Amino acid sequence: MSGQDHAVHLPDVAGVLAVCAHPDDESFGLGAILHAFGERGAKSAVLCFTHGEASTLHDVAGDLGAVRGAELTAAGTHLGVQHVDVLDYPDGTLAAERVEGLAAHVVGAARDVGADALLVFDHGGVTGHPDHQAATDAAIAAADELDLLVLAWAIPTAIADALNAEFGTAFVGRDPDACDIVLDVDRSAQLAAIRCHASQSSTNAVLRRRLELQRNTECLRVLRPRSAHGWST
Repeated sequence: MSGQDHAVHLPDVAGVLAVCAHPDDESFGLGAILHAFGERGAKSAVLCFTHGEASTLHDVAGDLGAVRGAELTAAGTHLGVQHVDVLDYPDGTLAAERVEGLAAHVVGAARDVGADALLVFDHGGVTGHPDHQAATDAAIAAADELDLLVLAWAIPTAIADALNAEFGTAFVGRDPDACDIVLDVDRSAQLAAIRCHASQSSTNAVLRRRLELQRNTECLRVLRPRSAHGWST
């Protein structure tokens, strides 16, 4: 499918594994999409490589790594996630890890939960964080081994540019014709999941502004099709 001819529905998959770098990635970025997969009958799971202990946001008391792992578990219940696995890689170091080692975790998790699709952040990490790109690279390597579909969450260039101008951030956007799927989403479950991440969302003006700009639309790119079966909506 060309980016000029967007699909308006998610592919039919039995199970989807979200591969994330930090607790809250599954909610702030992927939440509406994960919930939409569940509404279509797919089982969903999250593999998160770090506890997010290096975040500059710390809006609740306690050890940040422990707090954020618990927040992820709570958020998953709102998104309809059946399984959450948080690994112990140090936050901020994934780009220095061998992709083969990271990918081995994705392979194991995908097999354990019966996933036939992986959900990741777009190339560039969307926010520009190198951990996000490392998680995506690991997912693609795992998908090559298992022949899985890889879908990437992306934001439009206009929204990325607006956020970068307002907040001095480093968001990486995509032109509309680079997206394969454009969805109308219900954000109610995502917003409930976001509230679970109080340590990161209570004073997060960038997140609030991004969701305001996105409204009820999400964009996805197919980074890797299933070679055996293609993909369909």
